[in-house]
Amino acid sequence: MLNKKKFIGEDIRGIQKALAELRIRVFRDFPYLYEGSLAYEGKYLERYIQSPKAAVIAVFDDGDLVGAATVLPLSDETEATQAPFVKAGLDVSQIYYFGESILLSQYRGQGLGHYFFDEREKHAKLDPKCKITSFCAVNRPADHPMKPAGYRPLDEFWKSRGYKKNSDLQASFSWQDIGDAKETEKTMTFWLREI
Repeated sequence: MLNKKKFIGEDIRGIQKALAELRIRVFRDFPYLYEGSLAYEGKYLERYIQSPKAAVIAVFDDGDLVGAATVLPLSDETEATQAPFVKAGLDVSQIYYFGESILLSQYRGQGLGHYFFDEREKHAKLDPKCKITSFCAVNRPADHPMKPAGYRPLDEFWKSRGYKKNSDLQASFSWQDIGDAKETEKTMTFWLREI
């Protein structure tokens, strides 16, 4: 039986290593193709630990972390993540950012994707300032050589949740793809929903 739990701010430290390992494992798949390192992950997750309004919605199976989704005020994110919103004239203090939603493949198709969105949106609404929830997704070409047969992007699922892709809101982030010798820059496009 799956066990679901919410961790806030400093409490996230208790699952930091397991969350880092899960991120590396899930993001190796297309479209992220992320090589990953525990050193980078530890630093990345520190921003959630340091934010008293950040949360991780976690799912465990027999004590093992099998899925997680993160949320924090955009004002607690990096300047690079905030920049497209600032440039567009949006108030970052009114936006909550969903960093990731990750789930091992054998647990997909059981409603946990909706659960992650429900719980993050509920968490964001606890802050009376919050007007918008947002996340971003990597842009990969349709003919990418590592795209698996039968791959389906999540766009329709996100649209069903009320999110709209905003091609004017884009940011660039670097990571090392599987099989590459160094990091390369990728463009990410943001999706938004007013709450």
